Amino acid sequence: MARKPRLHYVGALYHVMVRGNGGQDIFADDEDRCRFYLLLHEGREKFGHRIHAFCLMDNHVHLAIQVGEKPLSRIMQHLCFRYTQWVNSRQKKVGHLFQGRYKALVVDADVYLAALVRYIHLNPVRAKIVQGPEEYQWSGHRAYIGQETLPWLTTEWVLSQFGQRTKTAMSRYCDFVQHGKKEGHRQEFHEGTSGGRILGDDSFAGRAYEKSEQCDEKAETLDEIIERVGKEYGLTETEMVAAGRQRYPAEARGMIAYLVREAAGLSLTELGRRMKRDVSTLSLAADKIMCNQIIRIKE
Repeated sequence: MARKPRLHYVGALYHVMVRGNGGQDIFADDEDRCRFYLLLHEGREKFGHRIHAFCLMDNHVHLAIQVGEKPLSRIMQHLCFRYTQWVNSRQKKVGHLFQGRYKALVVDADVYLAALVRYIHLNPVRAKIVQGPEEYQWSGHRAYIGQETLPWLTTEWVLSQFGQRTKTAMSRYCDFVQHGKKEGHRQEFHEGTSGGRILGDDSFAGRAYEKSEQCDEKAETLDEIIERVGKEYGLTETEMVAAGRQRYPAEARGMIAYLVREAAGLSLTELGRRMKRDVSTLSLAADKIMCNQIIRIKE
C-alpha cells in the first residue's frame, strides 16, 4: 500500500520527530552527535530549508523545519539515510537505525512557532536530564541566547518576536523559556489538532491543504526515480529490469526500491510490476542499500 502523501508547500513549518528503532539509542557518543550536526548543515545547504529548533536526545530527535521548494520527505530521506550509513559503518553492523517513518506535523508558525521552539528546547528539562536548557549541549537553545554559534540554525525569526535589539530579544526569549519550564507533555505538539497531521485551527488547516494540493504536481514520480537512478549508475531501465544478479543492476534496483519505499504516494507493489520482482525481494534490496552502501544519489 502506498503511503499517504505528506502535506507540502513552500514555507511549510513542521515539527519533526524521529526515534530509534525499538527505542534503541541513536547516538552512542558525542562523535555521533557531531556527525548529525554536520548532516543537518549539509542538508540545509543542499535543500535550502530552515531549521528553527532542534534537540538531540539519546534515542530520539526533535526538529522544527521550514521547507522551501524541496519537500520534507527529501530532506529527511537524506538525513536519515546518511546518518544510518555513518552509524552502521562505524559500528560495523547492519539493520534499521530509525523506527519506521519519521512523524511530522504541519504547524501554524504565526501561532505556535515560538512555543514549539521552547517546547523542543525544554525536552531535556522535562526528561530531568538538566535543570535548565542552557545546561544541555545538544539543542538549539544555547545558540538562541548567544552561548554558541550554529550557522545552519535560524534564530532570527523567533528572536525578532521578542524585540528589535539582539540582546533585548535574547533576554526576553530566556524569560519566555523559563516561564515554560513547568509545562509538561503537550499532546498537541505530538498529535496535532487536525487529523494528526496539522497543528492549527480549521482555517489554517484549510489553507494548508489548499497550498499542498497546488504543489502536488511537483511530487517525484516513479518514472523520475527510475530515470535519476539509471543516470547515476549508467544503466537503462531495460538493463535494470533484466534477470541476473550482476552487481550494478541489482544495486540500482535496491536504490530505486529504497527511494520508492520512502516516497509519498508510491509503493513497492507498483515498482515490483515495473521491475518484474516480488515485493519481498525489493524490500530486502532496499534494506541492503540503507544499511551497507555509501552512495549518494543526486537529488
